[in-house]
Amino acid sequence: MKRTPSMSAIRGLLFTYDIENTDDLERESLISSKNINIEEELIELFDELTKPEFLSYTKPEQERFIESIEHYLATNDNFDAAFKTMATYFSEPVTDQRAFMRTLLDRLKQYSSTH
Repeated sequence: MKRTPSMSAIRGLLFTYDIENTDDLERESLISSKNINIEEELIELFDELTKPEFLSYTKPEQERFIESIEHYLATNDNFDAAFKTMATYFSEPVTDQRAFMRTLLDRLKQYSSTH
């Protein structure tokens, strides 16, 4: 059965970076120290913070994240529904939300294939 793509699932995966998340000074400092508009720094951040959370989900849940991002990229969505509803610890705004999500998608696929 095909799962319905979900922007709320994507927002949930990005909750790590939201200021509404539980206070964790070390995590907040790490997030704010990275320039998320530089792909290498964004990858470092995903590898440190998103990977462990992603791998804690079941395989079907992991697949839903990947399929949701693929769906919204394929439909040329700008991901405002994910980014405009959260305040983050990022030190600057995401300048290219689609590139951010493509990088996230690439990392999620890598995490999924290695575990």
